[in-house]
Amino acid sequence: MSTGAKSNREKMASVSEEDLTCPVCRDVFKDPVVLSCSHSFCRDCLQRWWRGKLVKQCPVCKEKPLMSDPPRNLALKNLCESFVLQRDQSASASPEALCSLHGEELKLFCLDHQQPVCVVCRDSKTHNNHRFRPIDEAAQDLKEELQKSLKPLQEKLKVFEQAEGNCDQTAKHIKVQARHTEKQIKEQFKKLHWFLQEEEDARISALREEEEQKSQMMKKKTKALNRDMEALSNAIRATEEELRAEDVSFLQNYKAAVKRVQQRPLLEDPQLVSGALIDVAKHLGNLSFNIWNKMKETVSYTPVILDPNSAHPELLLSEDLTTVRRGRTQTPPENPQRFDSYLAVLGSEGFDSGTHSWDVEVGDSPVWAVGMLADAVRRNLETLPGLFRIVFCDGDYTADSDPDQPAALQVKKKLQRIRVKLDWNRRKLSFSDPDTDTHIHTFTHTFTQRMFPYFNTVTSHPLKILQTPLSVTTER
Repeated sequence: MSTGAKSNREKMASVSEEDLTCPVCRDVFKDPVVLSCSHSFCRDCLQRWWRGKLVKQCPVCKEKPLMSDPPRNLALKNLCESFVLQRDQSASASPEALCSLHGEELKLFCLDHQQPVCVVCRDSKTHNNHRFRPIDEAAQDLKEELQKSLKPLQEKLKVFEQAEGNCDQTAKHIKVQARHTEKQIKEQFKKLHWFLQEEEDARISALREEEEQKSQMMKKKTKALNRDMEALSNAIRATEEELRAEDVSFLQNYKAAVKRVQQRPLLEDPQLVSGALIDVAKHLGNLSFNIWNKMKETVSYTPVILDPNSAHPELLLSEDLTTVRRGRTQTPPENPQRFDSYLAVLGSEGFDSGTHSWDVEVGDSPVWAVGMLADAVRRNLETLPGLFRIVFCDGDYTADSDPDQPAALQVKKKLQRIRVKLDWNRRKLSFSDPDTDTHIHTFTHTFTQRMFPYFNTVTSHPLKILQTPLSVTTER
């Protein structure tokens, strides 16, 4: 601070507002004039006082002035203007910028007490041997620290936003699935006689009920995500407002801001809803067989129905869910049941007991794999433990339960069809050629989990699950 500024400040401190008040208007002098009696008044106040009076006297001491147009009191005018300026500045200054103990400007930040202080505080016993930083440096450092604490919340919010987007996409996909499944149901029922209308209505009702149930489930999931997102957004918004505040205000509220961020628990990442999609296989699979008792006519039955909710996005399934081939990439919603590393699809029903068999027509496909996969295996892994399969690639057949150690198979005749047979109780999974009734390979394994039929193809050549003659009966 310059010597002149300091002198003015000390002078202002020694003069009270009462000393600078006009006796007439009781306000700080404006354009003051001085009478011969040494009393001063605002020029306008004096003129109003004299107006209409025959004798112009001093309003205070009643002495008659020697002149009717008294001179300006320039020294008093300058003093009053300086006083008003300083008063206005003090009134506009934030009280937060002044030390509550000493009235001095807060220019330092005590690192030990984590609070702004003035130069008098610095030299006091309270802050003896403490470390200090300039207020602007401390504010910048602590803003950076708070920004780092805020980053996990911001990243978590992004995860929730992505999850919300996937929930929205899943909800839309449920609608698409429901409409498409409804169309297929109706087309199949059109092939049947008119008296099956009642059965058709019953199945449509079941579909509607599942659609409503799963749509409501997604709404609840989205609502829960919105609540968590709103909580995170509020915490972030409040912290960002603190970050935009003036340095002193920020530092004074810093502890509370840090506490708010640190006390906000980082919620676990939202999990994809398992089983959220419409169970298309339940509605379409074995539809003719399921109404066979009512039809009393020949109907088709396929022992394995493909699950579209598990199919890799590049795989296309036939309308009756019995054929799979590679096609154009689709964009279904993220789904825990879906393959994303293997061009594979599973059967809709798993087996954990009994004997089961089905035939797969591989035809002239140059690359394919069929087998079974354990239920608990995650389907987005580069290798699939719990997978037992026969693989055909580059003219060679291999048995593969360990991708690193495939076993070569001797197959004399190129397979057009392959039969898969699971004997759960005898711990055997066998593969054979149904055209020549020739055994190909058998895996012996103690299965502990539900096993699902597995199909893999990387070309447009279809793999088709063949129908089983209705002379075969099912037992429940």
